[in-house]
Amino acid sequence: MLSPPPADLNLLNLLGFLLLASIVAAMPMVINGTPIFIIQWVSIAVFLRYGLFVEMITVQLSVLVLLTKLRIPKEGLFRLPLNSLMFFVVSLVSGTVYFSLGGQTLSRMGEGTVVLWLATAYAVFYYVLNQLIVIIYQKFVYKSTESYFGKDFMWESLTTVITFPLGFVLYTLHLELGALALLFIGGPFASVSLILRMYYSTQDINVYLQKAAEIGHQLAERIKVDEVAELFLQKLSEMLPIDYAYVIEIEENDDVVMARRIENGFIMPNSQIPIKKYQGVSGTVWGTGKPVLFGSRKEWRHIVGGNLPADSESVLGIPMEKSGRHVGVVVLVSKKKRAFEKSQLMLVDILCSHYAIAIENARHYEQAKEESERCSLTKLRNYRYFEKMLTREFGLVDKRVRERLALIILDIDHFKAVNDTYGHQSGNEVLRELASRIKNIVGDSGTVARYGGEEFVILLPEATSREAYNMTELIRQSIANWPFILSEHMGGDSPQIPIKVTASFGIATAPEDAEDAMALIRHADRALYVGAKRAGRNRVAAYVK
Repeated sequence: MLSPPPADLNLLNLLGFLLLASIVAAMPMVINGTPIFIIQWVSIAVFLRYGLFVEMITVQLSVLVLLTKLRIPKEGLFRLPLNSLMFFVVSLVSGTVYFSLGGQTLSRMGEGTVVLWLATAYAVFYYVLNQLIVIIYQKFVYKSTESYFGKDFMWESLTTVITFPLGFVLYTLHLELGALALLFIGGPFASVSLILRMYYSTQDINVYLQKAAEIGHQLAERIKVDEVAELFLQKLSEMLPIDYAYVIEIEENDDVVMARRIENGFIMPNSQIPIKKYQGVSGTVWGTGKPVLFGSRKEWRHIVGGNLPADSESVLGIPMEKSGRHVGVVVLVSKKKRAFEKSQLMLVDILCSHYAIAIENARHYEQAKEESERCSLTKLRNYRYFEKMLTREFGLVDKRVRERLALIILDIDHFKAVNDTYGHQSGNEVLRELASRIKNIVGDSGTVARYGGEEFVILLPEATSREAYNMTELIRQSIANWPFILSEHMGGDSPQIPIKVTASFGIATAPEDAEDAMALIRHADRALYVGAKRAGRNRVAAYVK
């Protein structure tokens, strides 16, 4: 039943068929973006020409080449014996059925229509049995819940039907021409497969370029540094098989900062890392300014000073440049071998250029926004920022997200006299020192802002009236009890002059004292001027309805 090889089988013919089968398995036809591996037309010709034994050898070699081409990782190596067993069963059962029906190894296809029908029946039974076993594998071995009869199945079935005649033609020509027939049939088939692969590879590159352009526009639309970095890593994670991703920024003085890192899908805290030029993967990319692509650990393990996780295999490293200067390095890592392709390297390279520009624009925006919301003299927040903060915090009180909100307004007593006596430069010294004292006391418990002129405001979320009063009294004492040292005064020869400064304070709280943000300011202001200024200054007053 195994039909021993016929007498006219020689080593050249056997090697020829084995080579053709290997080429077909290693060069799948790509149809509509789906890789289709078609070796049955070769196995049909081998079976009809030399019998089941040679056909089994040919198919098993094809399976080995096919799985090698697929780059199966270590955890997927169980597929090798599984698929080998599957094709062994298909070959054995199909051959048994063929010979049981009276089929035989044919010397001439034209010996009768019966043998032609038997050969066709063998091919159909072979394909159907193969698909049935694949369905069983998919359902019970791989536990897949996806429908098997999808696009891949349709294209494989269609291309198998189309290539069936090639098996019979190859068989017939081989009878007449010998090994030369393999060149006549296999050559055009391999060429068409190669052309299709190149065509669809070009399409993949075009898709990558289109995606890169879309992501570039999305990055440009972000105006915050954190948003740009998060979007960049999110898009990379969606497009590439990434287990670890690192975006490393390089400052002008060559200080290295870990801007962002993702490990196993989780965003990790940013940290500074010890990277030096030409050391490790990151240092190599930084030092050479050239991208690197490694398919496995053994390709990069000779690079000393690496900081990659122990289970890293594939590594993609891209330098980031802006205005001819290296501004960072992007390192993408996969636990799988040969996870990245050269076309993907090109994609990441383009995205790195978009990212470098977007991150710089975001920094400029944040810097300009920061400067527009700060008082240049005292370095405190200004009225514009305070107004937005007050509206936001009061809204939280309205929505009952916060229980209460306290507002403190203070005004320096007789500040005009300081300017008139010692000069405006000395007045500025007082403002700067007073701002520093307030900030040191308030700390992170509230927001301090310069309200205008010699007035300052303090916003204390979740502070009770008593807590606000105690803090205000502490600030008042820190101003009144310690003199202010003037070094830019315009009077006398003394390099420094100590002067005494006091301030008056008004307090209002929400929701007790006000129903809206502007009312809170008015009531705190009223407490300042009615309860503190008119009462003699250098005192704290709370709003009373």
